[in-house]
Order: sequence, then structure tokens, then C-alpha cells
Amino acid sequence: MARDGFTTSFGVIAATLGSAVGLGNIWKFPYLTGANGGAGFLLVYVLATLAVGLPVMISEIAIGRAARADAVSAFARLAPPRQPWWLIGAMGVVAAVLIMAFYSAVAGWVFAYVLKSLAGGALSTDPKVTSAAFGALVADPLQALAWQWLVLAFVGTIILMGVAKGIEAVTKRLMPVLFLLLVLLGVRSLTLPGAGEGLAFLFRPEFSRITPGVVLVAVGLAFFKLSIGMGTMVTYGSYFRADQNIPATAARVMLADLAVSMLAGIAIFPAVFAFGFKPEAGPSLVFITVPAVFASMPAGALFMTAFFVLTAVAATGAMLSIVEVPVAVLSERMGFTRRAATVITLVVIALLGVLPALSQGVAARWKLGGMNAFDLCDSLSSNVLLPIGGILVCVFTGWIWGRDRVAAELSNRGALASGGVVRALRFLVRWVSPVLIVAVMLRGFGIA
Repeated sequence: MARDGFTTSFGVIAATLGSAVGLGNIWKFPYLTGANGGAGFLLVYVLATLAVGLPVMISEIAIGRAARADAVSAFARLAPPRQPWWLIGAMGVVAAVLIMAFYSAVAGWVFAYVLKSLAGGALSTDPKVTSAAFGALVADPLQALAWQWLVLAFVGTIILMGVAKGIEAVTKRLMPVLFLLLVLLGVRSLTLPGAGEGLAFLFRPEFSRITPGVVLVAVGLAFFKLSIGMGTMVTYGSYFRADQNIPATAARVMLADLAVSMLAGIAIFPAVFAFGFKPEAGPSLVFITVPAVFASMPAGALFMTAFFVLTAVAATGAMLSIVEVPVAVLSERMGFTRRAATVITLVVIALLGVLPALSQGVAARWKLGGMNAFDLCDSLSSNVLLPIGGILVCVFTGWIWGRDRVAAELSNRGALASGGVVRALRFLVRWVSPVLIVAVMLRGFGIA
């Protein structure tokens, strides 16, 4: 049977962008920026994306398309005989499952806020009202788990439809609308009294606040938001068309991802300061700030509903790409049907995700190393597994795979003039990106 794949060039970009642009932009980027000092964190994040994120992303997509296989099999096929480079893919599968354990909980909050928006209960400029609305949701164990499992069932339905009819069809129709609504939200936020203070927080860096720990978080965010180090881009790369320009596609996705993050920051931080919220509010930041923005504009309930519907779409695009990693491994490498592979994956995620989903409420006191289950899954994946995966991808691309095979894949077998790109990529993945990641990890964990 012919292997499924993306059918159009726009579908490739939309699906890849749908993987990169998700809750990482609208939820995680704002709250990490707020918690880590604003503009200084943003500057480090942008540099990490350019120096580390983009080279690893290009490498992963090229590996996937060259092998036309799942994340584990791709490295096994391209590596020299009897060398265990397939472990990179296996580690990516573990990271993907850990990420989905807490990511699906946040997506559940987003889906719940669609109904809250329709009812108007969370629409207020009073921080106490919006905070209470969010607190009531996450503190209720039945609601938290029900919404998480509903999200997983929804994602599973799309995954079962396949790559072209499911993933590609959904993302290429709805991603452009998300951009337009973020622009609208940003324009409204900029007209609020005191918006300038929020912009200064976002774009005027205080370099004294940039610590090794902040740099580690920024690098982890770059990996998380570009969906690298978790097998996603290897898997999606395996579905790329043979004539797709990999470096150009990756660059477009990276720039669009940065643009969405900037739009989210511009939409949220002026409102944070205008309404007296705290930028270091953490994971709840978006859920208590966005309702305040929409409450201050005509037809706010309608626009807030549309915003959370499209945020749910963005979350879905990212979840599709993450879930596809273990599904592809189970179906292609282990011989399960796609239906069985999807069910197994979602059941494992649902079970593992119980504690993260309850960690903002009844399980808030259950901690390991000072972190609750939500933060632990996030930290292990974003700050440990993804960066280590990135280091190994760099080593594999720069030292193991071979220059000629890298050049052949990036030039589409000689159809593209990519000599300069190949030289730049090999220099970065050999000498720059892995050294930077190692240095950041050592400093971030206080080892060096």
C-alpha cells in the first residue's frame, strides 16, 4: 500500500506551520516571557531560534524525507550498520508523549473557554473575576479530565483520517484565520490606556535579568515551539513532497512562527499592564488576560469565542503533529494498524496526563523536586529531552550522515542550487548549534 503524504506545497507549509504554531505561541511564549523578564528573554529566544532551532529543523525534515519513514526507522535506515542512532527517534517518542501529557490538559482549558466565551461568564476587565473563572475550571477534577479526554478523542478522529485528508486538510484551511484574529486582538490591545508599558516590557530589554536559567528556558522554548527534538519534524519530513524546497520551507515556517509569537505578545502584554495583571502570572496568563481585552471592545463575547475557537485550532494542529510521532512508529515499525496505533497512543497519553491535568487543583501538592506533575512533564521534555535530541540530531547530520547525502537531500537531487545552504548548515550543526546547546544546558543546570 502506498505511503500517505502531503499533496500540495501549501499543504506542506500549512501542516508544518500548524505543528510549530500552537499553544506554544499563544499560551507558553507569553507566560514564559512574562516570568523571565520580558524583552531580554525575547531577545535570547530569537537568537536561539536562528542559531539552533532553524538548523535542527532543516536537519530533521531532511532526515525524514530521505528515509520516508517514522522517527525511529528514519535514523535506523540512514545510520551506518549496527550503530544505535535510532535511539534519537525513540527519545523523541518519549518526549512527544510527555509533552502531550500536559499539552492536552492546556488544550482542554482552551476548548472549555470556547463554551465559557459563549456563556459570557469569563468576560470581564476585573482581574479577580477572570482569575476566579479560570481557577474554577482547573480546580474541578471532573471538568479538567473531561475536557482533556475530549480533546484527545477529537485529535484521534483527525489522525484516523490520515495525513492528506486529516492533518493537511484541517490545518491549511484554518491557520490563516488565526493570523487575522491575532492581528485584530493586537490592534485592540495597543489602543488600551497604559499599553506603552506593556510594549516596553516586551521590547526594551533589561540585560541584568538574563541568567543562565533564562537562557536554558529560551532554548527549550525554541525547540518546543518549532516542534524539534521530539521526532515531529522527522515524521512530517517523511510526508514532504519530493520537490519541496526544505530550507526555504523551514525558514518560512520559522519566520511565521516568530511573527505569531510577536503578535501574541503584542496582544497580551499591553493588556496585562493596562488592566493591572501580573506578567509573571504563569500558565494562567492568557486565560485571565484575553477575556479582559475582549470585555473592553464591542461584541467582545463574539470575538472572544472566535479567538478561543481558533486557539483550539492552533492547539489541534500542534497536537496532530505530536501524536503522529508515536502513531507512525507503532503503525510502520511495529506493524499495528493505524486505528490500533492511534488508540494505544491516546490511551497512554490519557493515563499519563491524569496528574498534569489535576496538578492545578486536587493534585497541586503532589510534587517531585519541587515541581508538580504539570511542570515536571514540561521541564523534562522542554529542558532535557528536546535539547539532548537536538544535540544528537546535529551530530548525526554533521558527522554521521555524510556531506553528499545531506547535499543531495537539500538540493532535491541537484534540482536546486543549495551549495551555500549546505555549507552553512554543516558549519552550524557541526560546530555552533551543539556547542551552544551543551553550554546552555550545563550553565542552566548550574554545572558549569
